Amino acid sequence: MKTIQQNSLFDQELLEKAEQQISEQSKKIEFYIVEYTIEILALKMDNSDFEVPTYQREFTWEDERKSKFIESVIMGLPIPFLFFWENPSSGRLEIVDGSQRLRTIKDFLLGDFKLGDLSELSLLAGFKFNDLSESRQRKIKNRSIRGIVLNEHTEEQSRFDLFERINTGSKIANPAEVRRGALGGTFFELVEQLAKNEKFIEMTPVSEKRVNEREREELVTRFFAYGDGLDKYKDKVSEFLYHYTKKMNEEFSNNPSKKAEYESRFTRMIDFVDKKFDFGFKKTKQAQSTPRSRYEAIAIGSYLAMLEDEHIVDKNIDTSWATGEEFIEITGSDGANVIKRLKGRINFVKEKLLNR
Repeated sequence: MKTIQQNSLFDQELLEKAEQQISEQSKKIEFYIVEYTIEILALKMDNSDFEVPTYQREFTWEDERKSKFIESVIMGLPIPFLFFWENPSSGRLEIVDGSQRLRTIKDFLLGDFKLGDLSELSLLAGFKFNDLSESRQRKIKNRSIRGIVLNEHTEEQSRFDLFERINTGSKIANPAEVRRGALGGTFFELVEQLAKNEKFIEMTPVSEKRVNEREREELVTRFFAYGDGLDKYKDKVSEFLYHYTKKMNEEFSNNPSKKAEYESRFTRMIDFVDKKFDFGFKKTKQAQSTPRSRYEAIAIGSYLAMLEDEHIVDKNIDTSWATGEEFIEITGSDGANVIKRLKGRINFVKEKLLNR
């Protein structure tokens, strides 16, 4: 019989620090368990007792997926936990994960949703809830789903982290969208505005899918956050940008003149890159995508170069290196978010532009 080895490859000091880190992070999450019947969930959705965050409202399941979910409910299959956050100001539960399931339940029980083709319950195709027998309706309404509620004392960052972890790999799991909903404010309004800059759009080709995932808003945010300094950057991009956005919303609110300053910073950078780099942020003239690491290097490197030399805009600069093997290697994707790589590619561009 095999036994679990107790010997560790790490020294006692590191093990104690690791235990302390686990303990500290665990304290940030406070929650309790709830259980609701399908009927109660539909009524709570209808009465707006649950809040659907703005970063989830634009995404809806297609009818085929709704039908498949309702089929699982009717068959009594286990349904994954719902996750909520207890809003301290309204007292209502904000849906961290499960909005699609809850909206589908409401649409089926209280709306006009009609089931499509089903793999197991094929005879129910075309049925609405009211078409079912009364006994079947009662059985469906009495089924229950459990939920986990993060209480009002749970830290805001922990709520954000939970959403990211739960939705990893799904179409709504992107930090730019979450920041948009959770941290709406004057700074983020500017980010959204600049993401629609016509020249910026032309210089940063992305797929329609990436546009819908707020890719250009992500790029604008990274330009400001990295350009303002990486002192608190710990190789976790989403956490760094989250705290930065929150901080800047407060600063913009307290000092409205900052908006014009940051807008000018961005547009000057865009004009400079457009003038000095043959393909802008793209690898080639025909490129249909914008690698983040390449964008970061050119955008922030150019901004920092302009800070050091205010006359650089009027100088003739050779940027042929931007299509060379060395720059391609520096902006490669392997370990791209490690701070050493991030600083390295930004400084590479800055030093090249300053001819050092």
